[in-house]
Amino acid sequence: MTDGEHVDIPETDEALLAQCRVRAFRATGPGGQGVNTTDSAVRIVHLPTGVTVTCRRERSQLLNKRTCIERLRERLESLNEVQTPRVPTKEPRSVKRRIVDAKVRRGAIKRSRRPPSAADE
Repeated sequence: MTDGEHVDIPETDEALLAQCRVRAFRATGPGGQGVNTTDSAVRIVHLPTGVTVTCRRERSQLLNKRTCIERLRERLESLNEVQTPRVPTKEPRSVKRRIVDAKVRRGAIKRSRRPPSAADE
């Protein structure tokens, strides 16, 4: 998907799932037998955009699938948001003057720390 392209998000979950590849798998992590024996985790890949969403929070495959669909919709909507370009602001003269003055003061402090030269004697 290229920048600036609008993604059409179907209204119904069935139409959205028709554009996706849905896969159930065994989740990893804590949960013991409940996790190790059931294919309750769900991964949904939206084929037109390549957006992937995974959910393995619940024990139920159906609840995980619903959560995945919600997350997928959120991600697709975020792709449709238009990013407003940042407008660089100009530094005021007073700020530039303050920076130069600070550099001059700092240089004077450093010069005062130097050992006396032969010309000063």
